[in-house]
Amino acid sequence: MPLNRLTIYAKDVEETARFYTTYFDFDVLRLPGDRIVELVSRDGGANIMLHPAGKAQKMGQVLVKLVFDIEDVEAFCADAAEKGLQFGPIHKADGYVFANAKDPNLNPISVSSRAFREKA
Repeated sequence: MPLNRLTIYAKDVEETARFYTTYFDFDVLRLPGDRIVELVSRDGGANIMLHPAGKAQKMGQVLVKLVFDIEDVEAFCADAAEKGLQFGPIHKADGYVFANAKDPNLNPISVSSRAFREKA
């Protein structure tokens, strides 16, 4: 059974939508009367549903990280920096590289070439 949607609770839904459409090429889907804004993946990956956060919810207090498969992590991070998103250092792992950042709600995100690594 595939995972098709993730929900992010956002203090500012519009700012969060701009973040994911600007840096990760999602399209915004808004349905009349629906308070959830759905970000539709252009490449068939999972969609992100943005739900307004409740007043008691603390931002960044999660145990989940969104990881985006990026073949050329260094080039992606350079392009994101030109648009205003700074990633941390690029880390080398077992046959791939990755870098981390946070979205406007302080949720951890990562770009990783793991999906493109050579398999032994």
